[in-house]
Formats: sequence, C-alpha cells, structure tokens
Amino acid sequence: MADYGMPEFAVSEEKNRWLKEKMESLNIKEEDIIEKFVRSSGRGGQNVNKAATCVYLKHIPTGIEVKCMETRSQSINRFLARRELVWRIEELYGLRSSRQDKLEKIRKQRAKKKKRAHEKYGGTD
Repeated sequence: MADYGMPEFAVSEEKNRWLKEKMESLNIKEEDIIEKFVRSSGRGGQNVNKAATCVYLKHIPTGIEVKCMETRSQSINRFLARRELVWRIEELYGLRSSRQDKLEKIRKQRAKKKKRAHEKYGGTD
C-alpha cells in the first residue's frame, strides 16, 4: 500500500484513518493538492484576526476548490477541508458519499417526526 504522505490532524485516530482510506480509494494524493492558509473572518476574536486558520484546497486533476473556516483550529480545518474535498470528488465520480447517507437519514427522521406529530395532533393539510 502506497504511503500518500498525509499528515495527522487534531482529530481522532479513527477519523484520520477514515480520511486516509477514503483518499487512497479515490486515488487522491497530497501532491495533487494545493493548500493555502488565509485569515478567517467572523467570530473567533484575536485568534481569527492574527492567525491564518482558514484552509483553502485545490485538487489539481479535477479543479475542485474547497475553503474551510469552520473552527478556530487550523489543523481541524485542514481535516474538514479534505473531508469536503473527498465528498465532492465522490459526487463527481457518481459515488454515494457518506454525506449523502447522513442527509438521507436526517430527512427520514424528520419525515417520521412530522408523521407522528400529524397523527398525534391532527393537521390541516
């Protein structure tokens, strides 16, 4: 198995392993990714104003660009940006991503909750 030279991020070992396996299965190599760090915007106080915690990724073979500034931690944002990149490449290849599975599960839960409420309280539909 080829070592894709992926760094370890400030997330659990399990999440690091999942990301590495996904990148290997989709043949996404670190050398095919341009990574830049820029200053974030929004909440976060002095850390956001002084540190470059926002992560920008561009996957050269597909041209997909991802920008992540969800947390104040650059390491976590690096992980989240790569996860988003993996999901977008899966969607590009027509594969069912884990994000789609999660969204479908939430959609079903909401429909079930709405149905129960309708049965319990009635409705004017």
